[in-house]
Amino acid sequence: MKGRCWAALAACVAHLFAAPAAAAAPQEDAVVRTDLGWVKGVQATDHRVFHGIPYAAAPTGDRRWRSPAPARPWPGVRDATRPGPRCAQPAPAPGQPAGTSEDCLHLNVTVPEAPGGRKPVMVWLHGGGFVEGAGSDFDARRLATTGNVIVVTVNYRLGVFGLFVHPGLAGSGGFALEDQQAALRWVRRNATAFGGDPGNVTLFGESAGGKSVCAHLASPRAAGLFHRAIMQSAPCTGSVPAGAMFPGVPEFRQWPSVEDRQADGARLAARLGCADAATALACLRQVPAERLLPLHDQFITPAVGSPVLPRDPERALATGAFHRVPVISGTTRDEMRYMVALFYELPGTPITARTYAELLRQAFGERAERVARRYPLTGYDSPGLAWAALTTDVVFACPTYERNRSLAQRVRTYAYEFAGDDVVTEIPGSDFPLGAAHGAELAYLFPGPGLDARRRQLSTTMIRYWTAFARTGDPNAPGLPRWRTFAPTRPGTQSLTLAPDPTGPIDLAAAHRCAFWAG
Repeated sequence: MKGRCWAALAACVAHLFAAPAAAAAPQEDAVVRTDLGWVKGVQATDHRVFHGIPYAAAPTGDRRWRSPAPARPWPGVRDATRPGPRCAQPAPAPGQPAGTSEDCLHLNVTVPEAPGGRKPVMVWLHGGGFVEGAGSDFDARRLATTGNVIVVTVNYRLGVFGLFVHPGLAGSGGFALEDQQAALRWVRRNATAFGGDPGNVTLFGESAGGKSVCAHLASPRAAGLFHRAIMQSAPCTGSVPAGAMFPGVPEFRQWPSVEDRQADGARLAARLGCADAATALACLRQVPAERLLPLHDQFITPAVGSPVLPRDPERALATGAFHRVPVISGTTRDEMRYMVALFYELPGTPITARTYAELLRQAFGERAERVARRYPLTGYDSPGLAWAALTTDVVFACPTYERNRSLAQRVRTYAYEFAGDDVVTEIPGSDFPLGAAHGAELAYLFPGPGLDARRRQLSTTMIRYWTAFARTGDPNAPGLPRWRTFAPTRPGTQSLTLAPDPTGPIDLAAAHRCAFWAG
């Protein structure tokens, strides 16, 4: 259920080095020699882009559910003018792209044509609930050219292919994270060839991508692979009350253990006719991808206890057992409005006063009345907006605020709240106001041509913040509103909003009732 929910959400917010010695250096400008061979991309006036470069071997056949292996060198010049295939995934909605390929471990590189020496490198991990999406969904041209940074967008294994857990399966629950680290190692080996600085890499991501960044902060194997981190709407701390994120889903922790999920893997194997524990993995590796896809959403989050993630990231951040790099961390103001619109308003079952009371009882039990007093229906235009505000606070805003407090005790931390509006997501048949819903900031960091003047201004501000941070570890730059560090004694959060409202500090804890939830 959770996987299907995230896939529907991602469908609405997604955007639009030893080469063979005999190879002679081609003359075209958009040609680069990587450690595995030459690649030819697309040359534009102000940038070059290289699509579909393999960073690891295809995890197919007997390599399904194994750690990523090195890709093989290729002869001649590899065409890098079109994206590689999407990692196996069902279509999240009618008319949306699906994928059936397991040969999908590719990345895309956007390089600005601008002077300035070695450029910072920003590595983007897409969202989509670990069940949907691709690096090629994101057009990084404006981010790269405005900020004079190299942007790398990454495919990684998803769902049952990337996060499967089974007794006796080495690496259970962590193959998606291993893929991402393999991509970071490719960047370290190849950044110089594209004009980038392998000693200045920023890892950033949204939703599942942000949660992945959180995991890599806690992963011992990620040491030295990145030097700054940006987590956008990353559900990586706190627990989720029953029904608060998805209708009908019981309370869950953000990070299950491998041990917790082993029985689920055994049940899936039995369902596919591979019940014998002695031969289950060999049997499962012969199952066609098309038979696994209907079970794709049974595994939708990394599990703790694998070599790549031996410790719980939430506890690692709280205790200081994480990589000491500068961090940007934040959320959108109205994270959960999209989910309310999608799962209540759109089906024609809007949340009523009676539904609201039932949801409170389901989520909070004997504490429901206390929560209702803090989120009274009289304070909102509709019960749906009340539920969206409450769940935004308990699932995203306040866990992120507490995470930022932990981070700020040990590393330079910049907190934000995106308060612009959603210019991408449309829900046909619903007039429920989305505001700054989950994923709304993506259209500003990876903008298309349709933004009006006010939105272009906010987009430019955000891109300059993000890329200044990538360059120096500090988002502040000439001409931008000052962004103060988040400190335990001064826990200010930068509001990123549309003119005429000012971009500047807000008291996020007060706005989202975090003292109440902490209690």
